[in-house]
Formats: sequence, C-alpha cells, structure tokens
Amino acid sequence: MATLIDRSAPFNLPRRATRHFAALAESILYQQLAGAAAAAIHRRFLDLFDGDLSPETLLALPARKLRAAGLSGAKVAAVRDLAAKVAAGIVPLHRIGRLSDEEIIESLTVVRGIGRWTAEMFLIFQLRRLDVWPVGDYGVRKGYALAYGLPTLPTPKELQASGERFRPYRTVAAWYCWRAVTEQRKIARNGR
Repeated sequence: MATLIDRSAPFNLPRRATRHFAALAESILYQQLAGAAAAAIHRRFLDLFDGDLSPETLLALPARKLRAAGLSGAKVAAVRDLAAKVAAGIVPLHRIGRLSDEEIIESLTVVRGIGRWTAEMFLIFQLRRLDVWPVGDYGVRKGYALAYGLPTLPTPKELQASGERFRPYRTVAAWYCWRAVTEQRKIARNGR
C-alpha cells in the first residue's frame, strides 16, 4: 500500500454541492448504466424539475414523464420510493449526518434500489466519511489484489479482516485501491 500511495496523487475526495436527496436519486439513476448513457438520463431527469428537485416535486411528477426522460420502470419505482420514504420521514435526510455509518446504511437500504454498496458510496462521496471499507466493491477488491500482488481477488470476508489495519481511515485505503485499478487500466491502454 505504501508503494501505491507513493506513486499516486494525494488522497482527495471531491466536494459535492449536491443535496442528499439529489445525490441518492443520482446514484439510483447511474446504477447498471454506462457513464454516457447514465449522464444523459440524469441530465434529462434534472431538467424535469427546473432546479427544484425535492421529494415532493418528484412525487408530484407523473411516472410517464420520468419514463419519457429515459428512466426504466424499475428506476421510476426506486426514485419514487426514495421520495416517498424521505417525505414520510422514514429516511431522515435532514439529520442523516448525525447518524453512525451503520445506522445510515440501515436507514438507506429500506429504499427500493439502494443496497449496502450505494449506501457506502453515499457515506464516502456525499458525507465524506473517512472510515468506510466497501468490501463488496469490485474495484476495491481488485485494487487491493493489485496493491498486494495477490493472484486472486480477496473475498469480501477476507477483505473485511484485512481492512482492519487501515482503521480509522479505511476510506483512504479504498480510494488508493481504486487508484490501483485506474493505474492498471492506463498501463494496459498504453501497452506498458
């Protein structure tokens, strides 16, 4: 890991100006889609709200308009479930930053389309929590194997145990694992 850190850029989580509800809706929209297609759908989705995306405005919008923006039926159901649960107070976004990581994961995963991975990405990139270790993330598993020269990817259970040494900065270790994968792709592209 030290070698990877030495040859990489310094750790940096970009600041997001997005509100929590918008960030979660974006996460749902981007799931299982290629970057360009997801970005286009997300842009059309945001255009529907003219800068006023909230649980209430989303619930007031007919599902057919969401579908016309490119959302699948499953994504419409998921963003509407998110909006309904936030509006009802089941998912307390107004005070979510006060909760522990596990409480946040429990709260968010009651929403259709939000699993542990999405909740962990919210913790890392939206709430900027420094001790999240997303062992189910393929990039973290792959990057860890690359950093440590492992012949196979560690299982999530193996990675969980290995990550303990990075406490209380497991997010930083995960970030460097992602950098290892990016570095490998660049080398493969350049033929070196």
